[in-house]
Amino acid sequence: MFHAFDSHPADRPPQRAQWMALLARAPMALLEPALGAHARKTPRWLRAPETGLMMVQGRAGGNGERFNLGEVTVTRCALRLAEPLQHEAPVGVAYVLGRSHRHAQLAATADALLQDPAQHAVLDASLLAPVRAHLARERMARRARAQASKVEFFTVARESGSAGEDEEEGA
Repeated sequence: MFHAFDSHPADRPPQRAQWMALLARAPMALLEPALGAHARKTPRWLRAPETGLMMVQGRAGGNGERFNLGEVTVTRCALRLAEPLQHEAPVGVAYVLGRSHRHAQLAATADALLQDPAQHAVLDASLLAPVRAHLARERMARRARAQASKVEFFTVARESGSAGEDEEEGA
């Protein structure tokens, strides 16, 4: 089942799956400044960043049978923030496309911080909202490029059919 993770209702906060999807696609230029000092701290690694391959599936026409489309490079990691008095700190997890270990670390750090109710509202405003806006701008630009290349084709049958109708009406 596929879900739209890019947008969520304004009256409720994003769920973990939604913010993890946003963090995986967030540009580094937005992640580093929003995390501030947390981005510079060394975490307690549960699984250090590692890069591997993952099979991607597709569907013909969006609703046909699934088929293996190909493999993509993915980097994953799991961590706990290295806070001195937090033995049960939340676990931050991240899977990101590509080979950027730093991107995976920052996304996992943000995931751990977003699980803390005290920091969730601040990070939602300073990190997730700008990422949502950035992804919306990218989506609109992609649609504009696709719309600019759209071509309207008229078939010969349609053109000849309309000409024949005009002649019959005049006779």
